[in-house]
Amino acid sequence: MRSIYFDYNATTPLDPVVRAAMLPFLDEVFGNPSSVHHVGRRARALLDDARDRVAQVWRAKPSEVVFTSGGTESNNLAIFGAARLCARAGKRHLVTSPVEHHAVLHCFRYLEKHEGFAVTYLPVDAAGRVAPDDLARALRPDTALVSVQAANNETGAVQPVAELGALCRARGVLFHTDAVQWFGKLPFADIGQFNAVLVSVCSHKFHGPKGAGALFIRSPLLPDPILFGGGHENERRAGTENLAAIIGFTEATERFVREPAFDAVKLAPLLQRLGALVDSLEGVQRRTLLSTNPKLETRNPELLPNTLAFTVAGADSIALLAGLDLEGICASSGSACSAGSLEPSHVMLAMGVEPKLANALVRLSIGRQTTLEEIAEVERALPLVIGRVRGGHRR
Repeated sequence: MRSIYFDYNATTPLDPVVRAAMLPFLDEVFGNPSSVHHVGRRARALLDDARDRVAQVWRAKPSEVVFTSGGTESNNLAIFGAARLCARAGKRHLVTSPVEHHAVLHCFRYLEKHEGFAVTYLPVDAAGRVAPDDLARALRPDTALVSVQAANNETGAVQPVAELGALCRARGVLFHTDAVQWFGKLPFADIGQFNAVLVSVCSHKFHGPKGAGALFIRSPLLPDPILFGGGHENERRAGTENLAAIIGFTEATERFVREPAFDAVKLAPLLQRLGALVDSLEGVQRRTLLSTNPKLETRNPELLPNTLAFTVAGADSIALLAGLDLEGICASSGSACSAGSLEPSHVMLAMGVEPKLANALVRLSIGRQTTLEEIAEVERALPLVIGRVRGGHRR
């Protein structure tokens, strides 16, 4: 059976050039960068070179690049590290949004439940976006940290992070953004465009390897560490560096960030075809809302160029995804299956979608290898799958 991959927001295939760059570090360059002998010193030099290369793309200082195991660790280090640092100065109020990735939300819930922090969850509109005015009203003298994602993984909605960050900077509040879905998909000039002191990045979203990411930490901020051991990463992240993965992350950053791997011009007609399909189906509602400003410049986008989310009345996500999978189509949803129970998408619920529909979300996310033939196959299969699922529900 042919596989049609429409789940690029979950992960991307490793680019062949990135893979080739990694191979020597799985065999020839095997040293521990912390070892003092010549094998270790060679590994250290290449680690330092990778940090310099990433810093050059970001237009940041090399000391502001902290390599991690991926987006989850970057988010945890940013949130726990900044919150605990500020708590010692008496600041124990945090702000986030209810549509964040669980790698962010679960950090805030832990701090709220177990460490006595107060958390404000900003409302979002029907498109899933935060209003800067709401953030301005939420900030308090004891606000330590604000964390709002750059782009949503379920709907593709882009947040006004530069404006949110400017508000925080004016009030002396630390601002973090989970930019995992931004890199490789949207225009990037430099790390300063987010107006954030902490920015999370993950390489497998833009054709790099899994298990590799980074956290930008604007100097001179030093968040509390969450891992303890040696003095790796300038004492901000203990643990021997995964040099092969870091090299892959670096190669992917150089190749696919300044000139995004997800070409908006190429993807636009493909996404428009999918949108027209969704809009034509009865009881199917688009949840990736169109831009509120059709004249918006491409350097200030409101949506990811590759993402379409929709809900299907009279169905549920697991049945829909299973039906699509039987047709060879790989898709995703905002739902999580745990112990046989299906949880509605927290993003949909925050956007005001009723729970039954929030439990029937499908996300199609396309990429650079998506073809018109694959779009045509989804146009054929999706109505059939929806019909079968609805028929099964009626029984």
